[in-house]
Amino acid sequence: MSESAKLSFKGQDYEFPVITGTENESAIDIAKLRATSGLITLDPGYKNTGATTSAITFLDGEEGILRYRGYRIEDLAEKSTFLEVSYLLIYGELPTQAQYEDFSKEITHHTLVHEDIKKILEGFPSNAHPMGVLSSMICALTAFYPDSLNPNRSEEEVNLSIIRLIAKMPTFATWAYKNEMGHPVNYPDNSLDYCSNFLKMMFALPAEKYDVDPIVSAALDKLLILHADHEQNCSTSTVRIVGSSQASIYASISAGINALWGPLHGGANQSVIEMLEAIKADGGDAKKYLDKAKDKNDPFRLMGFGHRVYKNFDPRAKIIKKAADDVLAKLGVNDPVLDIAKELEHAALNDQYFIDRQLYPNVDFYSGIIYRALGIPTDMFTVMFALGRLPGWIAQWKEMRENGEPIGRPRQVYTGANERDYVSMNKR
Repeated sequence: MSESAKLSFKGQDYEFPVITGTENESAIDIAKLRATSGLITLDPGYKNTGATTSAITFLDGEEGILRYRGYRIEDLAEKSTFLEVSYLLIYGELPTQAQYEDFSKEITHHTLVHEDIKKILEGFPSNAHPMGVLSSMICALTAFYPDSLNPNRSEEEVNLSIIRLIAKMPTFATWAYKNEMGHPVNYPDNSLDYCSNFLKMMFALPAEKYDVDPIVSAALDKLLILHADHEQNCSTSTVRIVGSSQASIYASISAGINALWGPLHGGANQSVIEMLEAIKADGGDAKKYLDKAKDKNDPFRLMGFGHRVYKNFDPRAKIIKKAADDVLAKLGVNDPVLDIAKELEHAALNDQYFIDRQLYPNVDFYSGIIYRALGIPTDMFTVMFALGRLPGWIAQWKEMRENGEPIGRPRQVYTGANERDYVSMNKR
């Protein structure tokens, strides 16, 4: 017999079914709440509201668990590539060798973008934020591929849009960076793998030879895997709710990029570097700021430590710490800002104050360090985040579409003025 929950209001009892997921998460199904009782729920920020059922990502913040389609993030980061994980998220299963080769080949075939998109890029000033440039170019794909606006497209046509997005995202991301730097854009090199191609488009200059460092490419690949999906966060929910209106996949992903742009969502690794630079500007005394972080009367807090979802540890941080160490050792970076980061990391991992409060370095802390070491500007960090999150957004959009979910339409509790008589202008 299935479980149910009861609500009592004004002497009347109402009963609602309880839905239990495959990991024993339970939710009260209130789809008929308003129709039966006249009530709605009020949940600012939707912190306790499940907007959908999903088979893509399982996250347990208390236990520090993250799985994509049932596979542990630790195993995927160690054994898979970003494109393999992308296939898993989007299509539900790990690809066979033949499926992976076909997927990779299709993506490689679509890395070039229409030359007219360069005209759009040239319309942006060099001080335009790269996220604004990126979201605009992604949304512009609706103009270059107008068939994507048809909500009744075949599975094959939708799949082509998915391939185009994954293929062209590195091109767009690097062009946004080149626009900021005032450098000529680079075209894709289809002889390289996904991350190596991105790095070459990002950093190669016409006047110099550029060779991709395999350690850096491997670290980036791992970072993208760790960011590929993270359940129903702000940007993912945005992609789903925009897509629920039957907007095209390009418009939906562009909306997700804009949601990620907000400093409370995608800007966390940028905040880490800004904090480290502020400590350096104040003399570089890491201990001073560790003491400030411990002082409950001091508003200062360490960025990149702890996590609003993971109450124990961020499983992604353990993985990316090794990649960060490898990159720093390989590049031999001499940067006082990164020296401060290592001091803070050592203290957080060994100081009882941080251990007791489980304020461990998170994935944003280590990704910020890696991007800084690679010479990526801080305002490009969120673009890197978007590059990694793309397959998760696509998977969520695809799942929403295949499930035939209704258009998103949250309710509200009105707190404004009651009915008033109109007052003419000369009497106000």
